[in-house]
Amino acid sequence: MNEDNESACWNSSLIEIDSFSNLEDIDLTADGSLFLRVLICVVYSAVCAAGLIGNLLVLFFIRVKQDRTKSRLNFFVLNLAVTDLQFVLTLPFWAVDTALDFSWPFGNAMCKIVLSVTVMNMYASVFFLTAMSVSRYWSVASALRNRTVHKSCSTKWICAIIWTLATLATAPTPIFSTVSNVTGEKLCLLRFPGGQYWLAIYHMQKILVGFVMPMSIVSISYLMLFRVIRNRSMKTSNPKRRSQVTKSITIVVLSFFLCWMPNHAITLWSVLVKLNAAHWDKAYYVVHTYVFPLTVCLAHANSCLNPVIYCLMRQEFRNKLKALVHRG
Repeated sequence: MNEDNESACWNSSLIEIDSFSNLEDIDLTADGSLFLRVLICVVYSAVCAAGLIGNLLVLFFIRVKQDRTKSRLNFFVLNLAVTDLQFVLTLPFWAVDTALDFSWPFGNAMCKIVLSVTVMNMYASVFFLTAMSVSRYWSVASALRNRTVHKSCSTKWICAIIWTLATLATAPTPIFSTVSNVTGEKLCLLRFPGGQYWLAIYHMQKILVGFVMPMSIVSISYLMLFRVIRNRSMKTSNPKRRSQVTKSITIVVLSFFLCWMPNHAITLWSVLVKLNAAHWDKAYYVVHTYVFPLTVCLAHANSCLNPVIYCLMRQEFRNKLKALVHRG
């Protein structure tokens, strides 16, 4: 059976199904596989619940409480919450898929829809995080220079561009995703006519567009913001403010990096294997089978961390949450 042009889709990432002559030499345990699948289902359920609660609270505070009209950052947060909310709503489908040992029970149309929504919102979430980092620096720098920042119209256009870019980046997914029968199981797959090389390009796009470029922009933006705040704090003798900003920046950058880096690192390894730049061996199989799924869970956890980082760390949102709890 030749499966070089197939890969089973697991959320925003891909789990390979490769046929190798020495596969039978690898010691696979059913108990280990069952434990991993149960663990993933539990994590998906927890991330889904936390993401629903966190992002719905964000939408409630910004949309219902009418706090979005004058703030560029809040408008980005609103879109980010919508993005992450759509993202976590796909997790129950992947949890069922995992519980059934990656046998897709929802049909071909739902495979295309769920996978496309998952991938699109992965890109959109990362793009909005990047736009927020740039906006945060620009707002602070402009305020310190006594410049007026034009908010409403430009922000809406930026959000429209982000959704368009995320849709374009996701375009190959609905086109090439399908449900195929592999070793008697129905799997939600990406099947490219060009085989593993096109799949490698698909992976490289995800790594570069979904991580390397955004991470670079986020890091540069926050380094510049930190420099502006540091210089301002030195002039105004406000070390407390500088400490707060430093802490906030560190948490934002580290959470983004730590949640996504392991997943993209293993994905890069798989790209090198597909291009015959690295050898397939037992270590690769074990990491891709047992470690890679956990990195997918970690990446998805970023969707419930976003509202915590961008909202609950802000004093205004903490005050509103306290008022809501006390009222209840």
